[in-house]
Amino acid sequence: MLESRRNLALACALSALAGYVDGIGYLQLGGLFVSFMSGNSTRLGVALADGHWQHALEALALIVLFVAGAAAGSLVVLSPLTHRQPLILFVEALLLTAAALAYAYGLPNAAVAAIVLAMGLENAVFQLQGGAGLGLTYVTGALVKAGQLIAAALTGGAGWAWLPNLMLWAALVAGALLGTFAYRSINLGAIWFAAAAAFALSALVAATAKRTD
Repeated sequence: MLESRRNLALACALSALAGYVDGIGYLQLGGLFVSFMSGNSTRLGVALADGHWQHALEALALIVLFVAGAAAGSLVVLSPLTHRQPLILFVEALLLTAAALAYAYGLPNAAVAAIVLAMGLENAVFQLQGGAGLGLTYVTGALVKAGQLIAAALTGGAGWAWLPNLMLWAALVAGALLGTFAYRSINLGAIWFAAAAAFALSALVAATAKRTD
């Protein structure tokens, strides 16, 4: 999926968007995540072990919302609709806009819920009909793949095949850096920038899809 420049650029842009949003969510939630469910699953286990039921419930609620968003994105992929990529991105942009509006009206919990749904949905952008796809809101898989391809390169394989996966990781880190700065300036209002970016990506993907039809 990362072999074409178009796919690599889009994947890095979406990974950066996820990092931006996750940085904001992490600060808002005091250590929980809106896109990294492995971290939330660990926090859930620790909270259950310590008997912190409220913390456990919060982590579980985030996981459930993320799965719901991922399921919604997969329903779009499996539907007979055309131009599914821009449609998924457009719905993501609407969810992020809803989150920004919820925060503006004093509903931070509703804002976080919409953000988590959006992050789950984003992972369907590169999903194939058979269910396989590319994770965009977490990079553990990308780092594992980078390590495997580095090993392959050292034993005679393609010399730079690992680089796209490392670029995904770098994009997420850069996004988290920007999200942290934005949150510390304007709190959850920083989600407006994420919504605008998602709208722009949806329009760009739709335009490029028309040119290739």
